[in-house]
Amino acid sequence: MKEKCFIRGIGVVSAQGIWRSDFFDEAVEITVSKAYAEQPSYKELIAPNMIRRMSKGIKMGIYAAQQALDEAGVSELDAVITGTGLGCLEDSEKFLKNVLDNDEEFLTPTSFIQSTHNTVGAQIALRLGCKAYNFTYVNGAVSFESALLDSLEQLQGGDAHSILVGGIDEISGHTFTLKQLIGEVKADDVQETIRTSNSAGVNYGEGATFFTLSHVSSVDSYAEVVDVCVQNRLDKEELADFVDRFLEVNKLDRSVISALVLGNSGDITYDHYFEELGKLFEDRAQLYYKHLYGHSDIASAFGMATAAYVLKEQSIPENIVWKAGKQIPLTYVLLYNQYKGRDHSLVLLKSS
Repeated sequence: MKEKCFIRGIGVVSAQGIWRSDFFDEAVEITVSKAYAEQPSYKELIAPNMIRRMSKGIKMGIYAAQQALDEAGVSELDAVITGTGLGCLEDSEKFLKNVLDNDEEFLTPTSFIQSTHNTVGAQIALRLGCKAYNFTYVNGAVSFESALLDSLEQLQGGDAHSILVGGIDEISGHTFTLKQLIGEVKADDVQETIRTSNSAGVNYGEGATFFTLSHVSSVDSYAEVVDVCVQNRLDKEELADFVDRFLEVNKLDRSVISALVLGNSGDITYDHYFEELGKLFEDRAQLYYKHLYGHSDIASAFGMATAAYVLKEQSIPENIVWKAGKQIPLTYVLLYNQYKGRDHSLVLLKSS
């Protein structure tokens, strides 16, 4: 018999600040093209001499990871698994700038060493003294889902009992100027919400979201992670079959889904995918989250935190409702995300 996978703790660093009980009550909708994370105090976790050398991506990852562990009351881990789309981008840009400025001579290795995508996972493990399985997934907009799928398989197979899994991405100057030039990110003078968007591109957000997963539940568990599925490319017409096959594998059908959590990003070129999937669940509550976090390759991790919160509290904050549905018990929540018509993912959560 397969073991189950429960969310025992959540940690977040985002444009809305850190994860807390009144997170959604105080959240403010993002209307800018680049939503920088509100940085917490790191001095309680990281030595001052190390703080100065660390990029914000590493610091955000360490903070969110520790918050997730503290909430779960877990100190021993069998794995640290991380997803990231762009890695420690600030250090990457810093290293390349030093290469140009110094004519490829007299370079210090620090920025290069800390620019690799697996730096966050490595720094978390070093700080915790965790010598267990450590892996980082860099897989576009399903980077977090890839990490989650690995975690789920390890827990269900009995290879691990406690896992720290999460995603982290940061905003850096030069790269995001280029993203604006090619239309992936909205221009700085365009101030649109996801509901009012009438242009291509997204409002981008940075941050870190981590979860402590366990094979056993507790009275404080948020939800059970039932299954994860990723698909590279799909046409709109294939969405219904994609969802039905996923539910069939789990011996379920559409009728059991209490609510949807959709990754609408305000990009009018591709948000029709979310509209199409919403049609499959017309009478169910449809929720969204990127208006509070911003879009990024790992924003779906915050989407899962949103769904887990809803299942634990058995209530839906008004500011995440995309479309109201009929009032039914919150048992199963289905998350759907895609980016540019590719990197489609489904995550199914169940109340624990």
